[in-house]
Amino acid sequence: MSQHLLWYRAPATVWTEALPVGNGRLGAMVFGGTARERLQINEDTLWAGGPYSQVNPEALPNLERVRELIFAGRFAEAEALAEAKLMGKPIKQMPYQPAADLWLDFDLPSAVADYRRELDLDAAIATTRFSAGGVTLTREVFSTAADGVLVVRLSADKPGALSFALSLTSEQPGAVARAAAGHLRFEGTNREAEGIAGRLKFAAEARLLTDGQRTDAAERITVSGATEALILIDVATSFRRFDDVLGDHIGPLEARLDAATAKSWTDLHTAHLAEHRRLYRRLAIGLGHTPAADLPTDERIAANVTLGDPALAALYVQYGRYLMISSSRPGTQPANLQGIWNDLTSPPWGSKYTANINLQMNYWLPDPANLVECFEPLIKMVEDLTVTGAEMAKAHYGARGWVLHHNTDLWRATGPVDGAKWGLWPTGGAWLCAQLWDHVAFAGDDALVRRVYPLLAGAARFILDVLVPLPGTDRLVIVPSLSPENVHPEGAALAAGVTMDNQLVRDLFDALIDATTRLGTDPAQAAEAAAARDRLPPHQIGKAGQLMEWLKDWDMEVPEIHHRHVSHLYGLYPSQQISLSKTPELAAAARKTLEIRGDDATGWGIGWRINLWARLGDGNHTHEVVQLLLTPERTYPNMFDAHPPFQIDGNFGGAAGILEMLVQSTADEIHLLPALPDAWPKGSVTGVRARGGVTVDLSWHDGKLAEASLTAKTARQVLVRFGTSGQTYTLSPTPTVIAPL
Repeated sequence: MSQHLLWYRAPATVWTEALPVGNGRLGAMVFGGTARERLQINEDTLWAGGPYSQVNPEALPNLERVRELIFAGRFAEAEALAEAKLMGKPIKQMPYQPAADLWLDFDLPSAVADYRRELDLDAAIATTRFSAGGVTLTREVFSTAADGVLVVRLSADKPGALSFALSLTSEQPGAVARAAAGHLRFEGTNREAEGIAGRLKFAAEARLLTDGQRTDAAERITVSGATEALILIDVATSFRRFDDVLGDHIGPLEARLDAATAKSWTDLHTAHLAEHRRLYRRLAIGLGHTPAADLPTDERIAANVTLGDPALAALYVQYGRYLMISSSRPGTQPANLQGIWNDLTSPPWGSKYTANINLQMNYWLPDPANLVECFEPLIKMVEDLTVTGAEMAKAHYGARGWVLHHNTDLWRATGPVDGAKWGLWPTGGAWLCAQLWDHVAFAGDDALVRRVYPLLAGAARFILDVLVPLPGTDRLVIVPSLSPENVHPEGAALAAGVTMDNQLVRDLFDALIDATTRLGTDPAQAAEAAAARDRLPPHQIGKAGQLMEWLKDWDMEVPEIHHRHVSHLYGLYPSQQISLSKTPELAAAARKTLEIRGDDATGWGIGWRINLWARLGDGNHTHEVVQLLLTPERTYPNMFDAHPPFQIDGNFGGAAGILEMLVQSTADEIHLLPALPDAWPKGSVTGVRARGGVTVDLSWHDGKLAEASLTAKTARQVLVRFGTSGQTYTLSPTPTVIAPL
């Protein structure tokens, strides 16, 4: 069970020790207290503010002057003017909010013994168990996607031995109101932020069912002499869409709770397990087992570097999959910087959607991890962004199509925020579209092409309108822009034609051309994109042998030579513009860049580096970077990624990177065990998805492939590689078994 279990010998004392549960929309952090338990609760549409626009009427009149200053090499002046005139208003976006806290205060007869708390990833249930006064008390918590509510079951192994008090609080404006006997409801509104008034109404409600004596007070329910109690919790807001906050929040909340209340614990539990396992059990992974795997999870993380614990890396993959299932499902918001878990009204970076790496990294995992449904909220977000982004493109750039800069929020704001040196980067939409097109590649059919084509076409239309000639050349560049979130030696971040922009635009234009061909539509825009693609600056190798980040060879002179972002390596991963087999010189330059930047970075920065080193086929070095991630400096006791503080993208990126070590793919090629380290000599993985709609099962012994089985959604020819060997197979919905090549 260690491959599916987080467990501890003591309650959580801080938030990053608590255990997360979620159903995509509704999440909770479970602390596992003894005399006092806390469930900190979130709902994915409870953000500050309300619908708003960031349009700044001063931006467009000053755009051309900023371009002129950059082309003249007057970068600091350009950045100062951009800071004053080109930024969105307000210059900050709205933060994600905590909804409520459920508190359980227990009347314990004596000191606690035999304490254990755990999170079973396979069951998606957080359990706390201990004894006091000869009674064993058990607490089980899950957030069910089947019934849409949080479920808490309290039980004692001796009749009448359970006594406690229940209360509900919130940091949002509002108050607790008595909805009915045995019910506690907090009704309120969301908070104002950055001058944008709170426009949401919301309610959080807890309903108590028990066989004990219940006493209702205004803001507290007391239970005595019980053997068992069931608490059902839900939160709802008036959010209907990014531009509509007039929904009914009470009706849906009451409907879900009424339906859940009518069911037994057994029915709720059974439905929850079935729905969770429908997704979770699609993939299994084993990387070996050592005695370290039997330690409590916090002790495993602390001991990993010295003891060696390959099963911890396998657990990290499954934990990432668990977090994805729990924070991103059809009909929910996408996973934000913290998934759906946040206890602060002013969280780090607003717990928003940062689109210069972090939002994208959140969605590197669903396709290879066989969780295709979990990708759906990202598609829906991009569809929303085409609306708000079109307003921004016209107002700030005089362009058609749509734009996204480096952040967005529940209200789908798309303007440049935070400051020119971070926010004036207009290719966030291009990256999201490139990622959607890669999702199409994993799907292996044309069903998604028609849906995503308008999104690609709008993003490409914007880029075509804002590309301008680089003076003295035939090249086209985006300006102003920057290489997230780095600064160059000229005392600024703003520049023209940065490498990452060129890579993103290539992928966007290639996606557009491919989609146009498949659909037989709009050949004129495809031809325009193809002509512009040919005029983009090519990759360049600098004086240190590195892949250049800017048009000028500045890389060795930057203030932060070990910068956490490796933006210009997008071409190696997640893109496939750079590869060992097709562009070996560029791959060597990318490797040199990684060596210069170093492996130690923020949690998500290490997650990206794992994927990059895996693409370079260096299994042992990739494993060293995995080990950096799985230490107390980068992984909290509850296995949340430490930026620090917590950011969930490191969990998703690190988990995707471990799978990338085992299976890599293009549309017509699958590479088995491309970056297998010596530390994992024996293992297996089943259910990994490869591009082309292929599912891969494989096992290995002594570092060599033992057997693989490949199943395609539709018949296709694929080159399967292991090491330097390769053979073409015709795959079909019937598994094709492959012996060692």
